[in-house]
Amino acid sequence: MTEQGDGASRRDRGLSVSVFRPGRIAGRDPDPLEVDLDRDIFTDSYPLALLNPARIWESLNAITLDGDHLAGNGLFTNPDQSLAGPAFDILRTRVSQAMAERGWRRIGITSPTHGCGKSFTAANLAMALARRPGSHTVLIDLDLRRPNLHTLFGATPSGALRDFLNGSQPMETLFQRVGRTLAIGFNGEAVPDAGDILHSADTAQALEAMELQLDPEITVMDLPPALVSDDVLAMKDKVDAVLIVADGTQTTAKDIRACEALFENRIPVMGVVLNRAQERGLGRLRYGRG
Repeated sequence: MTEQGDGASRRDRGLSVSVFRPGRIAGRDPDPLEVDLDRDIFTDSYPLALLNPARIWESLNAITLDGDHLAGNGLFTNPDQSLAGPAFDILRTRVSQAMAERGWRRIGITSPTHGCGKSFTAANLAMALARRPGSHTVLIDLDLRRPNLHTLFGATPSGALRDFLNGSQPMETLFQRVGRTLAIGFNGEAVPDAGDILHSADTAQALEAMELQLDPEITVMDLPPALVSDDVLAMKDKVDAVLIVADGTQTTAKDIRACEALFENRIPVMGVVLNRAQERGLGRLRYGRG
């Protein structure tokens, strides 16, 4: 993954180089959401001062992942496992620093269309963030029409994520913990009315409640593709910024421009990540034991 400028000549010749290109970041201060602590998201009504994120974190069902399954799906528990591993470490540092500078905590991962590798990127970014000692990262599958994170991780979902989003099930019944630094909200049921669910005020309150209970530094949201429905736009005010994942074999410059136009003045675009780029020089970037 190499960095490239944002000049017009690059747009004209298409996406042929792996990039993490700065997006158009518009400053915005979303209105804080009011959280009703009597909703079913909480098992009881607790004053905020009594919430202990460390204890709630430990209460999540801990799961052990199969390293061979992860590797078979291109997920890296260790950056030395792949030439792309260090690129995700660089991505996590750039994302975490940019978000900290702006006071942001929620990053959405989307793509122009299906099959660009957004779930792959979201999963590897979350795991890279979770490798930071003492950190807390949440990964949540909000591609409600085509949930895929559980397949990538080889995990068994505890239920339908919509039950958490509408407040009928508490977070603890659906979120699972990997180690001490990563919590994942898998989704075991695809839904046709995803846009309605994501538009709902219940979803906004559920995400706010999750953040209050777990207090993650960063929440990574695997979002739907941007150009196929209004699902991502429904996340306006529920996500601080998005990363757009482009596929080096199929995404066009026109697709990227369409995404940027869609998000302009709605959701800040932190950058564009090019997946499946043919970069012959990656081997030169390795450092350490060969």
